[in-house]
Amino acid sequence: MSPVYPRRQRQLESLVQKLGLSLNAPIKWQLLDLGLTHPTVSESANYEQLEFVGDAVVRLVAAIVLWKHYPDCPVGDFAAIRSVLVSDRILAQLAREYGLELYLLVAGSATADQVGQESRLADAFEAVLGALYLSTHNLELIRPWLDPHFQKLATEIRLDPARLNYKAALQEWTQAQFKVLPEYRVVEVSQPHHTQERFAAQVWLHEKMLGEGKGRSIKAAEQAAAKVAFLAISAQEKP
Repeated sequence: MSPVYPRRQRQLESLVQKLGLSLNAPIKWQLLDLGLTHPTVSESANYEQLEFVGDAVVRLVAAIVLWKHYPDCPVGDFAAIRSVLVSDRILAQLAREYGLELYLLVAGSATADQVGQESRLADAFEAVLGALYLSTHNLELIRPWLDPHFQKLATEIRLDPARLNYKAALQEWTQAQFKVLPEYRVVEVSQPHHTQERFAAQVWLHEKMLGEGKGRSIKAAEQAAAKVAFLAISAQEKP
């Protein structure tokens, strides 16, 4: 792994201080540098493997925060809230709060790709988490600054149930169990002026209906059906 040059070292130290960490913390600077290197810069020395580690880390931190602060929350809600916390949208939002784009090395046409910026920032954020975790093989460099974000966001999500992403949670389960995505079948059941619940959705897997629900929009109806399906699955899987 190439050394971290003085100018780059100062950049990385600036980011670490933004995270509220001490420069004396046991950080592996070469890993952090790698975590902020986009594949367009190097086909081999880039953040992709660290992103893989960081994906597991961010899910673990989210799970710990939910378990610690909301012990009475149903497991189904845990999964739905976590799916929002670890979404590209939220991770990119956190990345922007720390100015991660200022430290991310990107080359070629990717520098002007605004459409892919959210995904790029989310990936880099995960890679940074991966680098910090592998520096100590624990969460001591991560939880002090990430926990408060997740706790605040989880509180906001719980106060606004419409933000719960049961579709993502159900998709995660079906992919893990069967390597396939659930199928949604939606029909319009009424005209807009007749009822607020204009659409009805069913979610199917392997020709079996898992749940159904209604909503004012197609998206809301699909979420309602996914919630019924996911909560039913969660109840069945309890010992």
